[in-house]
Amino acid sequence: MATHRQARINEEMAHELAIALRQIQDPRIAGSLVSVTEVDCAKDLKTARVYYSFLQQKHTEKEVRKALVGASGYLRSHLARTLNLRETPQLTFIFDDSMERGNRISAILREVTAEFEENRAPKESAENGEDTE
Repeated sequence: MATHRQARINEEMAHELAIALRQIQDPRIAGSLVSVTEVDCAKDLKTARVYYSFLQQKHTEKEVRKALVGASGYLRSHLARTLNLRETPQLTFIFDDSMERGNRISAILREVTAEFEENRAPKESAENGEDTE
């Protein structure tokens, strides 16, 4: 479990990375609306996992990851300038697919709810004495 200090560092890193991502001119990043969903920095602050998501417009997840890895030097220098840390952590980028999973779960729940309502409607009308045929 992250300490209070680590949680603050993670939040501040996520905020600063989001600002820096808007300044990158790489069309694979700028055209895909990349957002940082979470940062998980190690206890020794030497490495950080950056979880990101993006709106898929014209680039694949691999292309966006390559662009992020290519821009990691710029992102680390931005973090070094804006955060008061002894060492700037190495960044590892991990695609966060939780929004896609959430959309799939919502679609399944809507489907199940619709089936439940269809099956429930004939029983209710039969209980009220209405003819179902």
